Amino acid sequence: MADKDLLTLESYFNSDCGFDSDDADFDELDCSDPLAMSSRCDLHKGIRIEVTKEPLSMRSVANVVIALQRLKHTQHVQSTEFTDQDLFTIFMENVIEESIAIDLKCSESQSYSMQDKTVQCTICDKSKRALVQKEKTPILLAITLKGGNEENKAWFNLSAYNPPNCRENTKGQPVCLGIVKSNLFLSCTMQNESPFLGLEEVKDKESLKTIKENDGMERFLFLRNGPGDSLNTFESVKYPGWFITTSKDDFKPVQMTNQQTSHLQLFTLHDETVVSQN
Repeated sequence: MADKDLLTLESYFNSDCGFDSDDADFDELDCSDPLAMSSRCDLHKGIRIEVTKEPLSMRSVANVVIALQRLKHTQHVQSTEFTDQDLFTIFMENVIEESIAIDLKCSESQSYSMQDKTVQCTICDKSKRALVQKEKTPILLAITLKGGNEENKAWFNLSAYNPPNCRENTKGQPVCLGIVKSNLFLSCTMQNESPFLGLEEVKDKESLKTIKENDGMERFLFLRNGPGDSLNTFESVKYPGWFITTSKDDFKPVQMTNQQTSHLQLFTLHDETVVSQN
């Protein structure tokens, strides 16, 4: 707004009755009524202006004047009485300005950096069956362990990663799951046109410290999400919508699936201990 217009607005406040009809082309306020002493003036029948005792900024006044000018030049109202629908329509068409939201995209390759701490733990499914590595094979089984068989549980290094700053729709904490005292890590790869969960050997563990988009290492990342206080799901980063799951039957391989009806996707962590990556 120009300086001249701001000076005009200031003159409105310095006048006795708020607005000068000769200068601004507004109807003259009737301030002869005693109600004017309480900061209320009648304009004409059907309209009353109340002046707040709290000081208004010039920006607020300018916004009101601009809105009134828009209404005056675009609306031909036959009466000073407005219905709620009239007011809504007028403001939507003339006062409310459209804003455009800009969707920011990542300008460079996304990368995940491993955090300094990792959690050593055992993992059970919702039916309290432990994940166990099948002897001398890169396969995990879900088994109900009894008695003295607890030592057969597989122990995992669960390493958390810092997600990319501009990653969209992140559904959980990126993690990597490795077998303790080994070079085996859970990976999700495509086999027979379907995502497959396996235990894959990684000879150079340093290559997992930083994982970049499309560098081939995203297969080791899963999004850990907790729908409950202690329940977790693990979704493949490389193949969104595919989760680590167990069968309803014992001694079945742990696998990837996108169906919730025949497999269990919820897991709990047990015997958790925080250790350093170094």
